[in-house]
Amino acid sequence: MSAMHAHTELIAVLTAVTGAEPRVMTVDSGNALPSGPFELGHRSLQSGLREWVGDQTGHPVGYLEQLYTFADRDRSSVEGQGESEERRTISISYLGLVREQAAPGAGKPGWHGWYAYFPWEDHRNGRPEVLVAIAERLREWTAMEPSRRESRQRRVDFAFGLNGAAWNEDLALQRYELMYEAEIVREAGAAADPATGRPMFADHRRILATGIARLRAKIKYRPVVFELMPENFTLLQLQRTIEALAGLTLHKPNFRRLIDQQELIEETGGMTSETGGRPAKLFRYRHAVLEERALSGSKLPLSRN
Repeated sequence: MSAMHAHTELIAVLTAVTGAEPRVMTVDSGNALPSGPFELGHRSLQSGLREWVGDQTGHPVGYLEQLYTFADRDRSSVEGQGESEERRTISISYLGLVREQAAPGAGKPGWHGWYAYFPWEDHRNGRPEVLVAIAERLREWTAMEPSRRESRQRRVDFAFGLNGAAWNEDLALQRYELMYEAEIVREAGAAADPATGRPMFADHRRILATGIARLRAKIKYRPVVFELMPENFTLLQLQRTIEALAGLTLHKPNFRRLIDQQELIEETGGMTSETGGRPAKLFRYRHAVLEERALSGSKLPLSRN
C-alpha cells in the first residue's frame, strides 16, 4: 500500500551576463539552483522565492517572472511503517534577471557559466566540437529501435540542426530532453562525460534549460535584455550581451540599424574607451518607452553572420 504526498517547491533561474558570458546563480557549489518549499507564512509565490534566494545566496532579486511548473513524481520514496510513501514535488520555477554581485549567503552560492552545463549551446565561435560526440551518441540511440528510427532521427535532426536542418537557438530545452531520453546525460544514469556538460541535482539542469530557452525567445520581442545591462553602456556591450544569451554571433551593421529603428535607447552624451582605446558613445535605455514597448512588442535583432 502506498500513500501519495505532494509538496510545492520554488526554484529560481537567476541569470546575469558578466564579461560577455551568461551566468546562473547556483547553490551547493554549482550543483543546484536556489530553491525552497512554499510555506504558509509566505505572502505569495514570488515573495517566498525572494526569501529563499535571499537566505541561500544573499543576492538581491530584481526582475522576476514565472517560468514553468514541473510536477514530476519525486525520484525517491520514503519507506515507513510497512508502507511506501510516494512524494510528488510540484516545482514552480521563476526566471530572474539581475546584474551580478557577490553572493555571501549560507548555501554555498556561486555564479557559473551557462555553457559549463550546456557546452553544445554556445555557437559564437562556430559549431562546438562536442556536438560531434553528441550526434554520434544520438545516432546510436536512434538505431536501437528500427521501428522508431526514422521518427527519432527527424527529431534529432530538427533539434540539433543536423543533416541540412538549421540550428535554432530557441530549442535548448528540446535538445536537453532528447539527450535525457537517449540516456546520454548524467541525470539519466549515464557516465560522466565533458561533452554532455556538468550535471545538476534532480531536474535542476532541465529547469535551467527551460530558462535559457525562455530568455532566448523573449529577447526577440521584449526589451528584457536591459535588465541585465548597466545604467550606461556602449552598443558593442549591448551586442555582446545579446550574443552571449543567444549563443550566436550577430551581424553588426544589421544589429545597429535595427536597434536604431526600435528607438529603445538614447545617447547619454558621455564617452568611454573600449578595448583598443577607441572612444565609444555611451547609451541608456529609454524608460519612457517601456510601457509602450511592453504592450506592442519590441524585437531585438538576431541577424546571424
